[in-house]
Amino acid sequence: MKNILITGGAGFIGSHLVKRFVKNYPNYNIYNVDSLTYAGDLNNLKEIENKKNYNFFRIDINNHDEIINLFKSKDISDVIHLAAESHVDKSIESSYEFAKTNVLGTLSLLEACRKVWIEPYQNNIFYHISTDEVYGSLGLDGSFNEKSKYDPNSPYSASKASSDHFVRSYYKTHKLPILISNCSNNYGPFQHKEKLIPNILNSLINREKIPIYGDGKNIRDWLFVDDHCDAIELIFKEGLVGQTYNIGGDFEISNIDLAHLIIKIFDQIKSNPAGFSEKLLEFVDDRAGHDFRYAIDHNKITKELGWRPKTNFNDGINETINWYLKKL
Repeated sequence: MKNILITGGAGFIGSHLVKRFVKNYPNYNIYNVDSLTYAGDLNNLKEIENKKNYNFFRIDINNHDEIINLFKSKDISDVIHLAAESHVDKSIESSYEFAKTNVLGTLSLLEACRKVWIEPYQNNIFYHISTDEVYGSLGLDGSFNEKSKYDPNSPYSASKASSDHFVRSYYKTHKLPILISNCSNNYGPFQHKEKLIPNILNSLINREKIPIYGDGKNIRDWLFVDDHCDAIELIFKEGLVGQTYNIGGDFEISNIDLAHLIIKIFDQIKSNPAGFSEKLLEFVDDRAGHDFRYAIDHNKITKELGWRPKTNFNDGINETINWYLKKL
């Protein structure tokens, strides 16, 4: 019997993961903790809200006393930590909030584990979900692996890099059983409209300008959210304690080419003339400290755990577009 705490479970990736664990592990109790900021939405979890093995608690992870009480009252055995402020633009204007949630919030959870769990921690795991942005920016060649040096360039990536370091320090100092994964850009249903793909779709649906930073040539690797959750589940079950695993989507594309692709598919679905929505594209001033390229080498998780992305990008983006057309 496990009592698993999933933080940020009302958010984009978190809600997909919570639903998966509630359905796949009926003998586990799944406790979803989320403070329900603007990016959290309990409507993402309607289909499982009445399941016997699911409970939701509206708690800020920085409220350490409430977190400790939850650990004790529910006998929390494992943590999968996704709660985070994650929008790079917002981190530039509100860096303190990002440090508070991403760094101190992670530390609050680590301290709860240290205080409540009993050594030698034979039946516990603290699994921290992080980002490829901690590694900084790439040129046109190469990719990030688990040995890449940390070189964050935004307040968001700096806060996530710091939280990664705290997690590793608790493994080294306190022997806390930890896992870390760093993933590339996620996409799929339920993502908040502030992110690039939902922002493009929201603009298309409302016939508004689609802002593209700089020249649009910045490159990202895209990972379908279900593939990411496959990897998280596998790492949680089979990952080697103390290890980091990089999770990539094997689909790199520039922001401008991504916008053109989404516009093409959208116009086909809506039976618009070819190129009908291209006029909505608008180049705007580049983001401060905008990383040029991210790319993930997922060799380690593929060789050691047998994971690889399975969703073709065209299939994933079509599913995503159709979901947003129904929702927005």
